[in-house]
Amino acid sequence: MKIDYQEPSKDLLMRIDIHEKYGSANIDVWTNELLKPQAGMNILDVGCGAGKLSFLFNEYTKGEAKITGGDFSEELLEKAREKNKKIGANIDFQFLDFNQPFNFADNTFDLCTSAFAIYYASDLDFTFGEAHRVLNSGGRLFVSGPLPENKQMFYDVIKEATGAAIPPMPGSSRFKGDIFNTISKIFAKTELHKFENHLTFPEVAPFMDYVRASLGEDRKLWTSMFNGADEYEALIGKIEAVAKKWLDRDGKLVMTKVVGGILATK
Repeated sequence: MKIDYQEPSKDLLMRIDIHEKYGSANIDVWTNELLKPQAGMNILDVGCGAGKLSFLFNEYTKGEAKITGGDFSEELLEKAREKNKKIGANIDFQFLDFNQPFNFADNTFDLCTSAFAIYYASDLDFTFGEAHRVLNSGGRLFVSGPLPENKQMFYDVIKEATGAAIPPMPGSSRFKGDIFNTISKIFAKTELHKFENHLTFPEVAPFMDYVRASLGEDRKLWTSMFNGADEYEALIGKIEAVAKKWLDRDGKLVMTKVVGGILATK
């Protein structure tokens, strides 16, 4: 099933900020330790957003890697370019729609990455085929995204608040199955790695910020839960009431992010 999905940039940036403030582990450290990007490498980050991974690799390689970040959102690309200019990096940020042929020659890159993005591709065979095509022989693909057990507490709170079934998430519901299998079929070697980050909220407000950033009205995945602004706010109220009850009971709210990293070699 094709899901028309595009996350609002403000929601994405809000969630990244919350992970950094309330998390117990650093996904950047995990990513760098797993990939160990080297000076002289040619790296492509697909669905780069505001450039988080591109800047991470640039810093790790002390500016000695050739990095290209591609994204569909001109708004996020502009944020990335502003930061690029501000810090004096030399990253090439350009428009890239991963549902279309990548505008790069065969055998161009040593590493192709995509964090929480490329698994929304409408045709996985095509998109991962393009990633394979633009990689050098022996080049690596790294795709990160939520595993099925990701943020279980978040879904449990919503289930208690609504009594309704959670709609299938295209990331976590596809990651271990369709996505891993598609990559395994195309690449010579494929591994699944796991990262856990426990987010501890000492009060309800930041958790509700996270909820809003995940349920924003223009996120089409959640439309079975609400229709229009009034129903959305009513839903938020129910979720907040359950979150307050849980906080009173436990003294804190702990949500565990469980992320998978698929590392494949051409």
